[in-house]
Parts: sequence; structure tokens; C-alpha cells
Amino acid sequence: MTDYCIRATAASGQIRAFAASSAGLVNHAAHTHSTTPVATAALGRLLTAASIMGLMAGNDEDLITVSIRGDGVLGGVLATADGRGRVKGYAHNPTADVPNKPNGKLDVGGAIGAGVITVVKDVGLKEPYVGKLELVSGEIAEDIASYFLLSEQTPSVLALGVLVEQDYSVKHAGGYLIQLMPGHDDNLILDLEEKILEFSSVTEFYSAGKTPEDVLEALLGDFGYEITERVPIEYYCNCDKERVKGAIVSLGRTELAQIIAEDGQAEVNCHFCNTQYHFDKAELMGML
Repeated sequence: MTDYCIRATAASGQIRAFAASSAGLVNHAAHTHSTTPVATAALGRLLTAASIMGLMAGNDEDLITVSIRGDGVLGGVLATADGRGRVKGYAHNPTADVPNKPNGKLDVGGAIGAGVITVVKDVGLKEPYVGKLELVSGEIAEDIASYFLLSEQTPSVLALGVLVEQDYSVKHAGGYLIQLMPGHDDNLILDLEEKILEFSSVTEFYSAGKTPEDVLEALLGDFGYEITERVPIEYYCNCDKERVKGAIVSLGRTELAQIIAEDGQAEVNCHFCNTQYHFDKAELMGML
């Protein structure tokens, strides 16, 4: 499998961890949305994180939506994932660009700016759970880790990376998430911190030919870890003409009649896959 995520436990269940390789799906998103390198990095990081969060939900049909909105030129990024490893997303301004950081790295935080992160969990209950916090840095990983700590009271370390080539293609992408479970031994924190400080960046690790399994071995090899699941992850949009038709009908008779009178047709573009759907006057009259 090209893109996949592994789930593991360690330290007798005191740690749960995920590691993902996602270059294929991030490259697909970059091509679909014609993103600049910094927009690719922002969207790719969020898609990777969302794919992990979707697999954490427990059920295939559960949906996780993570939205990051800021006052920078990028505007923000959004990603939605389910429990099957399927994820989709978009950048609000895919053509946004900012100068690189002094160290030559893409300035994702500068492109996003100050703002908020919103996490919506639809797990089949009457109302979805919604959590919202101010952004810590706009660099995506720190903001989601802050969400886990403050909204779910789960100490977490999240690292994400996207390496964009000169031709705007994605060479490497992925990330890892490590969380401490309730009742953990406090000594684990210091031991984990030491391992994390020794670890190079995600993109450097994958550039050296390493895999998600190697990531967990490097981070959790001393903690007696066990891989419990390997799941393929992919960029997937489930839109189709019938779904879009339902969305148009939901506008109501008054607005639909106005569209028919003023335009005589409707064009609807999917934010996630850029597929364009056309409805002529006869189709609109049928909906009315």
C-alpha cells in the first residue's frame, strides 16, 4: 500500500500511537487544487492529521472535520476524514504565497496567521461535538496537539511534514501522533521527551527511506510497543450529482425559483475535488 497509517500501543497500554505516510494523497490534493508550495504544506499537514484523527474515531462512518482559519493570506485549510482512512480537504486561497522562513523552510504559520482551530466530530449522536480554540502557531501540528490537551485532556505529541519539490510535486509527507493514556506513569513523560528530541523531522526521516514502522521503532522501541493495525489512507471525495441535487433542493422553493428566473441554469463546483456539476432549466424545474 502506498499511503497508510499504523496504530500501536506501548508501555502496557499507557501510550497509544499512530504513524502515517501520506505523500500520495497530499500530491493528489496539490494537483487537484493547484496549490502553491506553502498551501500544499498547510493542506498536506492537515490532511495527514485528519486521516489519523478519523481512524481514532472507532467507527467507519464517523466523520471528523478539522478547520483552521486565520487572518493570513492563505485564509485557512479544512479537512474531513472518516473511519476508513478516507480524507478530503481544501485551502481557502490555494494560490497564496509568502516568503520562506530564514532557514529556508515554508512559512505555514505566516501564511495562516492568527485565528482559530475548530474540530467537529460527528459520531452518530443527535448533535456533533464541536471544539474551538485559538491557534497556537498556525503550523498545524502544534495547534492540533493543543486541541487534544485543552479540549480532550489528552497529552499529545504530533509531528507533521510535507516536502515539496521545485516542480511543486510532493516528494514526502507524513506524520506521527503519540498520546499518553489516563493513569500513565509520570516518568513516561521524561523518557518520551528524550526520544522525541532525538528524532529528526518527519520529512528528513522519510527522505532517508524510512517507513511509518521505522518511525514508531525509533520513538517507542524502548517502551515495548505493538502494532495493532495497518490501514490504507487515501484522498477520496464522495460527491456525485445526486448529492449536489439534494443540496440545491435544500435551498427551498423561493430561492430555487429565483435561480430559474434569473439564470435558467445552475453550476455547482465541489470544493473538495473541483468537479463541476451543471443543471439545466428542465432539471431545475423538476426539482422545483
